[in-house]
Amino acid sequence: MRKRLFSAIQPSGTLHIGNYLGAIRNWVKLQYDYESFFCIVDLHAITVPQNPKELRKKTIEVAKIYLACGIDPKVSTIFIQSQVPQHAEMMWLLNTITKVSELKRMTQFKDKSEGKGVLAGLLNYPILMAADILLYDTNVVPVGEDQLQHVELTRTLARRFNSKFKNLLVEPKALIEKEGMRIMGLDDPSKKMSKSADSSYNYISLTDSDEIIKDKIKKAVTDSGKSIKYTDTKQAIKNLINIYALLDNAKPADIEEAYRRKGYAAFKTDLAEIVISFLKPLQGKMRSIEDAEVIKILNQGAEKAREIAQIKLSEVKKIIGLIV
Repeated sequence: MRKRLFSAIQPSGTLHIGNYLGAIRNWVKLQYDYESFFCIVDLHAITVPQNPKELRKKTIEVAKIYLACGIDPKVSTIFIQSQVPQHAEMMWLLNTITKVSELKRMTQFKDKSEGKGVLAGLLNYPILMAADILLYDTNVVPVGEDQLQHVELTRTLARRFNSKFKNLLVEPKALIEKEGMRIMGLDDPSKKMSKSADSSYNYISLTDSDEIIKDKIKKAVTDSGKSIKYTDTKQAIKNLINIYALLDNAKPADIEEAYRRKGYAAFKTDLAEIVISFLKPLQGKMRSIEDAEVIKILNQGAEKAREIAQIKLSEVKKIIGLIV
């Protein structure tokens, strides 16, 4: 039996090239090596307030992006988290073996709860993520650096459960591709590109028009000086070179050499064209996919996911003494 892979994206904010380069791009390749489950985690999304109408719209949009980027529903299982109630039930069971101190140590919780009234859903976010992963006997979880801590907690909970009851839960491993794991913000190269950023100039959306892309790249932050150098001392230009290299299948050293005698303006003009050339066919595919087709695929995926998740959930409940 093939090893299993699970990964997911929230249907909140705007999906951008960082999401593609750091996650979806790798999923497309990995789906042929693993039995793959790609989820749209709407329950995670509502740990912070969401507009209901916008949440429904974004859920369908994320599914279309999965499909347009090359996730094949004949090969992989694509589904919406809330349509598989076993995720929420498994989360509750894992709640009972999770320490509050472990949750409070999570970096994302610290960042998002600073200076605000803390919601229980935000605190418990990592337990739901653990439930997502452990229900499917997941072997590998492709994640960015910001989610590594959550995968480690998942591994801890699997070990704790297995030690306390029976060796039943598979301990997953995080899978990261170095170049694509941290695409930084166009307006602040010290922070990761974020779909929930306050400014739209932080990211290039997968649905941005040609003119918007040109404008965003033109205004992207650059370092002092004029040289195009791929070095940690020039974080802004290094980030732009990473985007160029990943979308154009080029090596950073070759890009550096090509623009050795050119300035930022020429580099940014060419980068904008590369981004546009990449996004145009993807956007065309998205427009060609009907909502009804997406819903059918999601319903089929949820049906398969429920069957698999229920088997694991029933095993867990029996072991801890619940009547099934």
